[in-house]
Amino acid sequence: MAQEPQVRPGAFRFKQKIFIMPLKLKILTLALLPMLLVTGIITLVNVKQSQSLSELEIETFEQLLLASKRSELKNYVSLALTSVSQILNSPWMHDFEAKEEVKRILKGMTYGEDGYFFVYDANGVNLVHPAQPDLVGQSLFDWKDDNGAFVIRDLFTVAKMGGGFHRYVWRKPSRGDNEDKLSYVVLLPEWGWMLGTGLYVDDIATEVAKTRLQVTQNIRNTFFTVLVITAATAIIIVMIGIAINLHESRLADARLRHLAHKSVQFQVSQRRRFARELHDGINQLMVSVKFRIELGISKTKKDDTTAVDDLVKGVAVLNQAIQEVRRISHDLRPSLLDDMGLTSALKGLLDEYESRTRIMVETDLDFPKERLPDDIEITLYRLIQEALANVEKHSGADEVRLKTWVQGGHVWVLLKDNGEGFDIKQKVQKEGIGLRNMHDRIELLSGEFLLTSEVGHGTQLRVKLPLI
Repeated sequence: MAQEPQVRPGAFRFKQKIFIMPLKLKILTLALLPMLLVTGIITLVNVKQSQSLSELEIETFEQLLLASKRSELKNYVSLALTSVSQILNSPWMHDFEAKEEVKRILKGMTYGEDGYFFVYDANGVNLVHPAQPDLVGQSLFDWKDDNGAFVIRDLFTVAKMGGGFHRYVWRKPSRGDNEDKLSYVVLLPEWGWMLGTGLYVDDIATEVAKTRLQVTQNIRNTFFTVLVITAATAIIIVMIGIAINLHESRLADARLRHLAHKSVQFQVSQRRRFARELHDGINQLMVSVKFRIELGISKTKKDDTTAVDDLVKGVAVLNQAIQEVRRISHDLRPSLLDDMGLTSALKGLLDEYESRTRIMVETDLDFPKERLPDDIEITLYRLIQEALANVEKHSGADEVRLKTWVQGGHVWVLLKDNGEGFDIKQKVQKEGIGLRNMHDRIELLSGEFLLTSEVGHGTQLRVKLPLI
């Protein structure tokens, strides 16, 4: 209301100067044309530079995804070799029995939705193929993919060179059509077999296409925004627009680099943990099995009746190793999450948690009927799993409340315990690796992570993730 007396005189004076304004407008327009032209050129240069930088970032992102898949494949093949190494080097099994046992083990080792191991003999005859059992016994040495390449021949060439990666086109079991595939193969020199596994890389192309589309839309929106602002406010907006463009470009580049660095750090941390579990867990168990079997064989040669006891102990340790492999596989990707969805997976996790820790968990899970995006589901599952583990290890609580709901295009998670609580700053500075991992998981999905705690009054975790 106080501004109205100022507006009306201004309007009145404008009417008094109506005959002078056209001349000033022409002069102002002529003065602004060079600046508008410079602004337009600068804007175009910025767009081109942003496009070039975006393509470089997208290429780096694609290479990181491929590197991650290569590392996964090597780990899978290493795990398979570890599983069959004792049979390959077993002196007490006939050659035929050993081969059948190796084929049986590899046939049962599957992972994910389309992950499996394949084996071919020196003539290109398929020996193991869980996803396409009709290929077993067929010679595929002369088979070509959609690009006209001899797949099995090329794979054998790579395997004979000491093992490595090869890319080709193969049928994807979950979709039934041919897709680009990356495989890692090695040679089993004992029998001249080729062992390998592969991951389909069509998801990489999809992610790259989505990222490129989003970057293109962002660049286009920024371009039109700058043009509108420039046309509306001339010299002042031109200067502000240039400053904002430069500032936003730097912020966007820094953000992309930060997120890429976070993603790489997270992948390295996960691979390091997986390698440590393989080395400290399964590897030690396998060494123990090997020792028991060798001891049993030695006693058998001496007609020592206690050899059976050693073999029985070896079988027990081997069963323990199998359970450890299953646990690691479940940690990598819970099968219940893929088969039944997030709600069922969380209920299974909480039931197991209650029976194991005797900590009562009060739940109120409210998710939409349709499945959430895959990255959100696995992030929420891992977040709740890590939070519950922290409650068990550090809180001293006997009751936990977990509530989830969807509101305003976001999924919310609230987890509270009645434990001892802690000093958050001191905890993060000393040993807050788990807390930082949870925070980084949420940050990579543009979510919000809020942890509150007070000594003697428990801890509360609140998470908010966008669904779009």
